[in-house]
Amino acid sequence: MASVDLEQPFDYIVVGGGTAGLVVANRLTEDANIRVLVVEAGGDRTADPLVLTPGLVAGLYGKPEYDWNFCSPPQLTLNNRCVNQSRGKMLGGSSALNFLMMVFPSKGNIDAWAALGNPNWNYELLAPYFRKFATVHNPPASAKDLLGLTYLNKDLAAGEGPIDVAYSEGYGTPNKAWLQTFADLGLEISTDPRDGSALGAFQNHASINPSSHTRSYAASGYYTPEVAKRPNLSVLTETLVKRIIFDTSSGGDPVATGVEIITKDGETKQVSASAEVILAAGSLQTPQILELSGIGGRDLLEQHGIPVVVENPNVGEHVQDHPIVCQSFEVADGIPSGDVLRDPNVLNALVGMYQADNAGAGPLGQSVISVAYAPIVDGTGIATPETAAALLAEHEATLTTPEGKVIRSLIESPKEATFQYLLFPSQVLIPDVPTSMAHYITPVLPENYITVMTIINQPLSRGTVHITSPSITTPPTWDPKYNSNPLDLELLARAVQFVERLVDPATPFGGQVLKQGGKRQPEIRADSLDEAREIVRQRQISVFHVAGSCAMRPREDGGVVDEGLRVYGTRGLRVVDASVIPIEPVGNIQSVVYAVAERAADLIKLDRL
Repeated sequence: MASVDLEQPFDYIVVGGGTAGLVVANRLTEDANIRVLVVEAGGDRTADPLVLTPGLVAGLYGKPEYDWNFCSPPQLTLNNRCVNQSRGKMLGGSSALNFLMMVFPSKGNIDAWAALGNPNWNYELLAPYFRKFATVHNPPASAKDLLGLTYLNKDLAAGEGPIDVAYSEGYGTPNKAWLQTFADLGLEISTDPRDGSALGAFQNHASINPSSHTRSYAASGYYTPEVAKRPNLSVLTETLVKRIIFDTSSGGDPVATGVEIITKDGETKQVSASAEVILAAGSLQTPQILELSGIGGRDLLEQHGIPVVVENPNVGEHVQDHPIVCQSFEVADGIPSGDVLRDPNVLNALVGMYQADNAGAGPLGQSVISVAYAPIVDGTGIATPETAAALLAEHEATLTTPEGKVIRSLIESPKEATFQYLLFPSQVLIPDVPTSMAHYITPVLPENYITVMTIINQPLSRGTVHITSPSITTPPTWDPKYNSNPLDLELLARAVQFVERLVDPATPFGGQVLKQGGKRQPEIRADSLDEAREIVRQRQISVFHVAGSCAMRPREDGGVVDEGLRVYGTRGLRVVDASVIPIEPVGNIQSVVYAVAERAADLIKLDRL
């Protein structure tokens, strides 16, 4: 990477070269007259096989050159377990170490953003950007022959964006049985899951280049060698941003004029921005940088000796995350499981297959996770409207806020997905104090398993992320406060009861995929609500979709940024990453972060006119 002249002001400084930051930098520098600097704390791993090979993702977790590797304080509602939170520390951010899942939100879910005081952020306005970021590839014949995929709408496959969105070729009996079992339980998908109204089981796309079978992510898509050669785009890696610099001399709102950085050589320098500083450091570190720069709650800032520039106690609050409950089931003989990778001989053989002739052959170049969206369900199947209404009535007091009312309307709607289920191809273990994400997914048990994962799409619990030191090198503390709203636990417990319907030996999934009389983790069956609640306490972790810590909402309602993603009380400072999301999207949030960043780039361009 060429040396960067930091003496001359840039038009824009983007703090964080992750999923959102690289999108914005790419789009702004399409105008050759705009100079942009990206400052990324991690390195450039764009040629790293561990990053590029989909099936080697476990090798990234917990290693400081790839992963910030956060861990929560003990969670009271989870038997005092700590929960790991993997965060990408490299160009491409968390898109470089996620599980490559490309699913899409519902119309009602995104329209809820508008209902919370953001009328210019609804599904209709955001939908074009889901097409702008992606190039959608046709499924291979093998996938269509096995899974049908008749629900796909070819009209939704438009787009020639930087991120490849594709199906794999390695689907098998588990995927087919998953789709059939949900269909038999009344959840057969009838619409394309990208059209904003999907319910039922489906085979999701993945962010994989179908030609090379490599990860398609922000760095490979938005920071290509051609983009990197743009003379108006500069990128600093292995460089920390200590704080944002403000000009307060006018007496009006403080103006962001640049950043103070620590270079990889340990030097402290200041870099100027003539137009804007754009924070894209992610849901955990964007609020950290704001607080270190004097934007946050007065008491917290003064506690750490930080001069208050803008008092806004909403910074680092309102933190949301999709909770996920992982139940592993032993598979029948002959059913594929990722647990075979525990054998180094098998792993080495698969690596050799993948590397042969640079063809990317075999399972290491594939993603075989399957998905289902479901309304309120329980041990009897799809819950009746009366059952759902009774549950919500018991928790009326937690649903009276504007946010609670919006989420309640989504839960009550028979067209909205309260839950997401995932079929994960290997075992998951849940230690009390995990050392990294790898601690969860590295196979230890001798049997071969698959895992059924249960997720609430719109959790009501809210956590925090705040600094504990005035130093950028001290990580902030992320406390998700899972199930602090008791309705989350009650919803999860009922969704876990539904899993017993999926794994029943009478279903295609339970009868064809799982070993009869085989082991399960945990050993508890969710035959009662109390048992289901205990499964949640033992087996819930994070699905790594942290959002909302700098929410786009009216300031008086808990907001940090306005509809233009401008930080309240400042000029020349914007936030573009998952921290602005006011309510968690349905499903994995990668697609939403790309779409938000694409739209943000257009908003920034409009402000220049």
